Amino acid sequence: MFPHPSSSVQQAREAIASRLRDIRLDSGLTKRELAVRCSWHESKSGRIENARTPPSDADIRAWCTACAADDQTPDLIAANRQTEAMYVEWRRLQRTGLRRLQESGASLYERTRQFRVYCSDVVPGFFQTPGYATALLSSIAAFRGTPDDVSDAVAARIRRNSVVREGDHRFAIVLEESVLRYRIGDADTMAAQLGHLLSSMALPSVSLGIIPFVAERAVWPMATFTVFDDARVHADSLDAAATLTQPGQVDLYVRAFGALADGAVYGPAARALITHALTSLDT
Repeated sequence: MFPHPSSSVQQAREAIASRLRDIRLDSGLTKRELAVRCSWHESKSGRIENARTPPSDADIRAWCTACAADDQTPDLIAANRQTEAMYVEWRRLQRTGLRRLQESGASLYERTRQFRVYCSDVVPGFFQTPGYATALLSSIAAFRGTPDDVSDAVAARIRRNSVVREGDHRFAIVLEESVLRYRIGDADTMAAQLGHLLSSMALPSVSLGIIPFVAERAVWPMATFTVFDDARVHADSLDAAATLTQPGQVDLYVRAFGALADGAVYGPAARALITHALTSLDT
């Protein structure tokens, strides 16, 4: 049985509570001493440390200041906001299906200037054809048991993807070669999708690299993720699409992307891999 989304949120809250407790212990303060410095009741310190009461931004600032750990405030506040956003996103997905999830990201896509995208499983949404997107979103809707609004979700995704050809946006894309081989839909669907990838490579805003099966790896294959302007990361997993905004987390993914990109091939070599996958559809 898959875990309920709220369990992931609770785990995230417990992680923040644990970090706050460690900060207090490292400072040598008791809960009572911390409460005095923060001008609140001692019981509040206990509720926060036991993850029974989520702290506000002001609570985190006061806590870190009282413990002489102001340098940890930005990461903790970002983590706390991320936890609350995660739960809203899950409720929205379960309640309304896939279309609104596609539409909800439109403003983020429009204001982002630099996209870094790594995919190990499917063609990134930016470059999906309607046929490929339909096959993929249909399987997702069936697996998750969401409302059947796939045709509307595909239309929303294609509208959102206009950012690839419009505006001042740049896309650095790294794919595992496996992405070219996994069949999402039938052979005709895959042929159209691989052909679209080839044409997308010619766009001046796009850099597309592919990590070959035979490449000697410096970094292992990992789950798909997207970095938005060095400020935000969307990292996919089976039970959630996590939104990461802590500076330390974002930096980790930026470094991972750089290492993955270094192992990719580009230009004619990347085209050859796509063409080979295309011609192999008939075998």
